[in-house]
This record gives sequence, structure tokens and C-alpha cells, in this order.
Amino acid sequence: MGLLDNKTAIVTGSSRGIGAEVAKFLAAEGAAVVINYRQKAPRANKVVAEIEAAGGRAVAVGADLTTQEGVQALASAAMENFGSLDVLVLNASGGMESGMEPDYALKLNRDAQVNMLNAAVPLMPEGSRVVFVTSHQAHFINTVPTMPTYEPVARSKRAGEDALRELVPSLAEKGISLAVVSGDMIEGTVTATLLDRSNPGAIEARRAEAGRLYSVKEFAAEVAKMVTADVESGHTEYVGGADYFDKGNN
Repeated sequence: MGLLDNKTAIVTGSSRGIGAEVAKFLAAEGAAVVINYRQKAPRANKVVAEIEAAGGRAVAVGADLTTQEGVQALASAAMENFGSLDVLVLNASGGMESGMEPDYALKLNRDAQVNMLNAAVPLMPEGSRVVFVTSHQAHFINTVPTMPTYEPVARSKRAGEDALRELVPSLAEKGISLAVVSGDMIEGTVTATLLDRSNPGAIEARRAEAGRLYSVKEFAAEVAKMVTADVESGHTEYVGGADYFDKGNN
């Protein structure tokens, strides 16, 4: 028996990287998983195939989370394919991509997170869990400066976290809890690669400061644990290197 047998999870931004690995961990615990992608269907279908090959259940759903149609489609897919929605992992984020409109980071990292949650909540029963994935650089941005190229993204992710935390009381009324997972730079992620490209040596410097950085799979395992962890709503789980940022200033 898995911890998530007969449960359904949506993992946003799960066609690759951390989201894909979180989806695999949840499927291994018995959850049926909705894999979300924005454009790259083949990549998402590969994640579904891996989950199914391991005996799990999953479906890939294309949805742009910055649109109301996208968040509704994703929420509906859980019910249509698996008949329930018990877990929402808000992993999708961005803002360092080239060619996007100036307010894209805020639209994705704040507005889309709240809209996705609002679309999911009416479908989620008592005991459900929402997990928001962020970074130390974003979580502590009000007290610890970050690289100038990342600051707009960090502030938009912190705005998203704050907006979600404001909903904790209304979630509690429905018996739904929120957990936040904050991680240090993660080896091999798109964000880390882009940061290192704009700030050569950034990853190496942070690795030296922290002692080591988590891999995508290691961090994903910690995110997946928070889906079933016995923690109070609003709990923040720090993964790797948080002492540098001073936990007292959150």
C-alpha cells in the first residue's frame, strides 16, 4: 500500500526537471498524476510513459497557467481522468526566459499560482494538501539580496508565496493545508543554468558557500515528502543551505 493510493495529484510544470521527478515519486506512492506542460508535449508524454512503465497512472495535459482556460483545463483533467483531486504541487515557475513580456514573471509566479489554487480548491476534499515550491533566493529576498538578474524573478516568487499564505485561513475552513518547500540552488535546473550564464561562476560560488547543492532528484524527493508530511498549514521546509540566509528572517 502506498501513502497516496486512490489519490490524484496535479504537478504543475512537470514535463521535465524537478516537477517530472516529483510526479514520479508521487506515482510510486500510488497517486494518479496529472503531468502539466506548456508547449513540449513529447517531453511530457515521456514522463507519463515512464510512470506507466513502473506500474503507475498518469496523463499529460497541455495548459498555459497564465490563462484562466489553462488552469481550469488542468483542474478538470484530474476529475475527468481520475475522478478526484487530492494533491496540488505548485512547481511551475519562470521569468528568466528571453522574449517574454515584462510582467511575465509576476503573471506566472504570483497570479498563476493563486489562480491554479482557486481552480483546484472546489474539487479538493478535506485532508488535501497544496505544496508550493520556491527557492531560498526568493523566500529570503526581503532580507538577503540576490543577483540583480534574478531579483525580479525572486520578488515575483516571494509575491506568489505571500499571496498563497494569505489563503491559509480560507483553506483551513475546507480542511486543506499548505506547505512551502524552499530550496537552495539546484544542480542541473534551467534556472541555475540561466543564472550561471548571466553570472559566470554563480553556481560554483554558491556550491562553495553551501558545501554542496542538491541534485534535481534529491530536491524532488524532499518536495514529494511534504505531500504527506505531518506539518501545520503554512509550514516552510528548508532544503539545503538555509543557514546562510538566516532562518530568523523569514
